[in-house]
Amino acid sequence: MKYILIIGDGMADNPVPALENKTPLQAANIPILDALAAKGEVGSVINCPGNLPAGSDTAILSIFGADPKVCYTGRSPLEAAATGIQLNPGDVSYRCNMVAYEDNDLPFEEKKILSHSGGSIEGDQSIQLVTDLFRDPRFQAAAQKAGMVVHPAASFRHIAVQAQANITGISLIPPHDHLGEVIGPLLPSGNDNAAVLKDLMKLAHEVLDHHPINEKRRAEGKLPANGVWFWAEGSAVALDSFWDKYHKTGCVISAVPLCFGIARLSGLDIREVEGATGELETNYEGKVAAALEELKTHDFVAVHVEAPDECTHNGDLPGKLQAIDWLDSRVVGPLTQALDREGTDYRLLVLSDHKTLTATRGHDADPVPYLIYDSRKDSGLGLPYSEESGRKGTLYPEGAPVLMNKLFEL
Repeated sequence: MKYILIIGDGMADNPVPALENKTPLQAANIPILDALAAKGEVGSVINCPGNLPAGSDTAILSIFGADPKVCYTGRSPLEAAATGIQLNPGDVSYRCNMVAYEDNDLPFEEKKILSHSGGSIEGDQSIQLVTDLFRDPRFQAAAQKAGMVVHPAASFRHIAVQAQANITGISLIPPHDHLGEVIGPLLPSGNDNAAVLKDLMKLAHEVLDHHPINEKRRAEGKLPANGVWFWAEGSAVALDSFWDKYHKTGCVISAVPLCFGIARLSGLDIREVEGATGELETNYEGKVAAALEELKTHDFVAVHVEAPDECTHNGDLPGKLQAIDWLDSRVVGPLTQALDREGTDYRLLVLSDHKTLTATRGHDADPVPYLIYDSRKDSGLGLPYSEESGRKGTLYPEGAPVLMNKLFEL
């Protein structure tokens, strides 16, 4: 028996007026998921505990069987673990996003944030920008005074580490939840260290705004990655062993450091796929091929697809629909069809980690629909895969650790 988890990041949503009040899942073309749902089990689950941020960090911890209420210290330590960054006692890590502020002459605090990803900046440009920023004499001096170093990543998602940092009472707000808003009320606040981070962000904008890469991006009609945004603060984290809990070997396939960090901390293997970007145009076929290969030597494989979430944050409804279509036709379809041809028995769990709302372009912690399919059985349920169908099934309010047990028939 093989076990598969597929996470369509942020694909769950609320009804959208532009889709005749259907959700994107209801409006998308997903015949394979619908057919699996008709023979499987569909219900709803709350992955994000109400007292913690509604995001992939808390949700995916839950999905992999960890209790965020116990183990969650912040998002960035999970991402730091993905690349082997070691946090010493007193160290705090932050996500250091490349972001896009609007082009105008307003004071920094009066500008609006237009993109949490620097206009979906390419990895090589992002690395060059953040490297040049931390080498700039003014910024380098300010960063050294703050005890901060940066660990570049080949996307908009860098990690900054600050030695002996105080985050008690600090408020650092996720940028993707406030796109199109004036940044003044969103900037770091709550303690003295927040003022240090705010000054670094302001100085970074001054340094990056007219960087040659950003001038070139403007000339090409792209948003400039003319700032950094610190958030997702946290200290070192430890997770329980996946093997000890489930007695299953496993591998995680993703383009997102968060997933790899949770995998490493849980003792799961990771598999990077060339051309996997976390955007709409990613290597779906490569992920499927990797999953099938890893299933030869592992009991369990998780495939994470980021595109529905990123498209929603970018205000791209057609892109979200396309991402869900492709999750069905280019991931779920080829993967299950290959296992069926081989005659391999398998159980499949498909779900969204959280809702990402077309209406707000931000995350929401409401229940999301899950689908469990067993290749040996036909439940006769006959329902499609959607939020509406999920509400007709069992609701698990305590989070997805229950679902991992169900997937493994424990």
